[in-house]
Amino acid sequence: MTTILTRLHDKGVVDRRRQGRGYAYFPVQDAQDAHGLTARRMHSELDRDSDRETVLARFVAQLGPDDERILRALLASDGR
Repeated sequence: MTTILTRLHDKGVVDRRRQGRGYAYFPVQDAQDAHGLTARRMHSELDRDSDRETVLARFVAQLGPDDERILRALLASDGR
C-alpha cells in the first residue's frame, strides 16, 4: 500500500504530511493542483508515443471550435 501511495504522491494525485514515523496521505483538492495533474497526464500520454507530431495533429484535429480558439490564443500569447 505504501508503494502505491508513494507513486500517487510522486504523480501529484495525493499529498502527504508527516504523522509519527510515517505519513498521512490525502487527495489533492486544490483546483490549481488538479489542473497541473491534468497537464502532467497529457504530457505523460504524449511521451508514450515517439511520433509526437502525429499525436498532436490528431489531438488538434479533434478539438471543438471553442477549444481550438483557446489553443490558438494560447499559442499566440506564447502559452502564458
